[in-house]
Amino acid sequence: MGINLFSGWRVLVTLAFCFLLAACDRGAGHPDAAAVPVYVVGSDASYPPFESMDEHQNMVGFDVDLLRAIARREGFRLQFVNTPWEGIFATLGQRKRDILASAISISQQRMKQVDFSEPYFSARQVIAVPRGANEIGSFADLRGIKVAVQVGTSADEDLQRLLGKESGDVVRYQTMTEAFAALKAGKVGALVGDNGVVAGFVRQSDGAFFVVQDTASFAPEHYGFAVAKGQTALRDKLNAGLAAVRADGTYDRLYRQYFAAGK
Repeated sequence: MGINLFSGWRVLVTLAFCFLLAACDRGAGHPDAAAVPVYVVGSDASYPPFESMDEHQNMVGFDVDLLRAIARREGFRLQFVNTPWEGIFATLGQRKRDILASAISISQQRMKQVDFSEPYFSARQVIAVPRGANEIGSFADLRGIKVAVQVGTSADEDLQRLLGKESGDVVRYQTMTEAFAALKAGKVGALVGDNGVVAGFVRQSDGAFFVVQDTASFAPEHYGFAVAKGQTALRDKLNAGLAAVRADGTYDRLYRQYFAAGK
């Protein structure tokens, strides 16, 4: 049978057009991964259960899982970078980090440097002391005792107000892990830190330490995700995602996973 060249040409053109349409449809349903924004997150991974490194050197914790859930809802990706607490805020201004997720208490002083998301966790400072230290029942009882804190935290600021900025009794450590180790070794008589972290340490101490709560001396604090000043679009994404994961039950599931009790 002979071949009609004109008909054959029309078939080829039609097939090419169909392939082009199919490719366009695939592109519309599967956006290029390169087009999805990637934000670099700074976290001081020495603050379990909020952020720490696992045995495979992956960052894990409540803040990590919560922010990942927000990212899934809002259509962006994250790159977590272990960032020392001292100097962590400067990384935003230097554009080395896009978001800080590190159990950061929202304060008027910090709001001068960075913008915060809506609060995602309520915290309060508590005191950890060795079992049997019954003379310590309040914040005021820490006078004359060496107290461990993580440098630059709310606990550090509170102790400076109680004991004085130059007091030798305020023993500062770069990480909470180091502060806990000092308390365990008897180098200090007490430790002050956020309730979520301190409670975890005490639970793992096999009864060697207990928590002193002084609600009269320590005001409630609220954690927020921080972004550079003026990054309103990114802050709004975080707020929208946070509202979504609260509404769909993801937040409550993560809270139960890491803290086991009511908020």
